[in-house]
Amino acid sequence: MASPRVLVVAGTHGNEINAPWLLDQWQKQPDLIETCGLEVVPVIGNPAAREQGRRYLDRDLNRSFRPDLLEEAAAGTSAVDREIARAHSLVRQYGPEAPKPCSVALDLHSTTAAMGSSLVVYGRRPADLALAAAVQQRLGLPVYLHEADQAQQGFLVERWPVGLVIEIGPVPQMVLDAQVVERTRLSLQACLQVLGEAHQGPMRCPVSLVVHRHLGSLDLPRNSKGEPDGCLHPARQGRDWCPLHPGDPLFLTADGREVRYDGPCGRVPVFINEAAYGEKGIALSLTEREVWTLAPEAPEALAAALA
Repeated sequence: MASPRVLVVAGTHGNEINAPWLLDQWQKQPDLIETCGLEVVPVIGNPAAREQGRRYLDRDLNRSFRPDLLEEAAAGTSAVDREIARAHSLVRQYGPEAPKPCSVALDLHSTTAAMGSSLVVYGRRPADLALAAAVQQRLGLPVYLHEADQAQQGFLVERWPVGLVIEIGPVPQMVLDAQVVERTRLSLQACLQVLGEAHQGPMRCPVSLVVHRHLGSLDLPRNSKGEPDGCLHPARQGRDWCPLHPGDPLFLTADGREVRYDGPCGRVPVFINEAAYGEKGIALSLTEREVWTLAPEAPEALAAALA
């Protein structure tokens, strides 16, 4: 039985340096992470941005995997942004149609928000949900389900048959933190263990999955010129995963006025004050906590992708 190939990507954003450091450690210490019978392919997502200590050079690589952008790069009829070219290169080398394709993509990230360790799933592909549910069962991590957001598209893991994002924080950009590296290692190890079991079969999979489903995002108050006219309220800073209630303070304007939350009770904010999201007009994203029954075909879909 051939070993499934698993793409492990670190440094999709060049100023997130802890996951690339983990891959550097792993290269020097082969026993640091057990591959669990899988053929693991470690890759630096955006090496040019990593070299310069920047999130990206032309555009966010993790928004550059839209099919239309990849087709534009494949056509080669005009100059494309460097991140689009890099996205096309990664799919060409490791994607489903590559000479030696990878079945799974694990994308390792860090965040400046007080999210702790979490998993991110894009959409509702059964194999993705099975992988997230099994890792959640082992590590107790929250799962952020991102979907139906037209402003945020083109994520790396969407281009592989199975994909999962690991987010570890908080840690400032360009700061190496040994605890963040270790938490990344433990999360990656759990993913590889689940994938190894799914390949050997039958895997242990829970019957339910707790998700925080993306509903939308809120921006800072802005003036008539579109410039920020406020900051996150100190009572909200660092309270990722803590439900909101009507009247809770959200923002503090330059003139001292409080902007309070007026939405439904129980919405759960995530990525609060994430440093990289200011340019995207996101001060925080809102989610709803839901418990889903995992479809019986979900673990079967994961096993089939690894066959």
